[in-house]
Amino acid sequence: MRIIGLMSGTSHDAVDAAAADLALRGDSLLLTPLGMVSAPYPEELRAALTTALPPASTTMREVCRLDTRIGQAFAAVADRAVRELCDGRADLVVSHGQTVYHWVEQGRVHGTLQIGSPAWIAEATGCPVVSDLRSRDVAAGGQGAPLVSIVDVMWLRGRPGVPAALNLGGIANLTVAPAAGEPVAFDTGPGNALIDAAVHALTDGRLDYDRDGSLAARGSVDAALLRRLLDEPYYAKPPPKTTGKELFHWPYLRAVLTDGDRLPAEDVVATVTRLTARTVADAVRSAGAGEVIASGGGIRNPTLMSMLRSALRDTPLRTSDDLGLPSAAKEAYAFAVLGFLTVQGLAGTVPACTGARHPSVLGSITPGGRALRLPEPAATAPVRLRVVPV
Repeated sequence: MRIIGLMSGTSHDAVDAAAADLALRGDSLLLTPLGMVSAPYPEELRAALTTALPPASTTMREVCRLDTRIGQAFAAVADRAVRELCDGRADLVVSHGQTVYHWVEQGRVHGTLQIGSPAWIAEATGCPVVSDLRSRDVAAGGQGAPLVSIVDVMWLRGRPGVPAALNLGGIANLTVAPAAGEPVAFDTGPGNALIDAAVHALTDGRLDYDRDGSLAARGSVDAALLRRLLDEPYYAKPPPKTTGKELFHWPYLRAVLTDGDRLPAEDVVATVTRLTARTVADAVRSAGAGEVIASGGGIRNPTLMSMLRSALRDTPLRTSDDLGLPSAAKEAYAFAVLGFLTVQGLAGTVPACTGARHPSVLGSITPGGRALRLPEPAATAPVRLRVVPV
């Protein structure tokens, strides 16, 4: 099947579309990457989304408007992907949508909300669309995240030692897949979330992120601020666990900064960058991982990557590009895989990773422009993912 995966992460800066040919061969799922297209959210839409996100309040009117406009933005990128990557023909589109709220209380996830109406995608492309992939795992008692852990487990299977896949998005998450025993997956804490929040606030909105890690590189880590940030109770909780920008945002950081700090902006950014590196490295060690394979927007921050290498000490750090999976598009490819599993009638979760009572077939399907015809259910589920060079 030729499938397009759509993704916009917790940094909510752009919509990515990755196209792949996917086929079952025995116990393996073969993924042939066909490329990626990406488009930033229109500035007005990004501003409206940022304004509506927690801890801010919003209205149902604004939620409706955002659901429609984000759906239209996803549809435009999906249409480009069909034309530019798939020669005008795709079998399925899989949309993660835009996460706007993850309802967590006392360590339990009660609900999760991703918006971006799939009807606009189906209308623009004529393809059936799989969407709302997280809710079923939550309904089964799971965290609904990290949802791509099943893809990571299949992808890492067979590597020596104890490999770990790290996604450095707005929130950082880790999947650890030992050769023996159950895998584990969880959000380690902020990836880029506090870095972006600090940069935006401390530059009075002139900058949205620390391009090339330049602000952090010019600053010094403040040991007292770092200690207070590391006191956050989330880090000590056992997995499976998830978090989001509902916790890690500018008011959270501002509350930790004391009147006595009076730190330069560069020092604050350097300190929260070190926080991400430290909490990721601590999570890697606690999970017993022997190598880290990173992807996500954070790997484009050389200061963060340098701090992470230092914090990991002797644990090797490489990127998913080294294993043939383009790091900029890894999550979009992962959601293409989840959609493939859905239409094959196969579960898309690993209960040990999400905490669910049982595996679940994920998502809801919006028909395209033709009669909806799903494949015959697969007889057996794949146990490994192999990336096939084009």
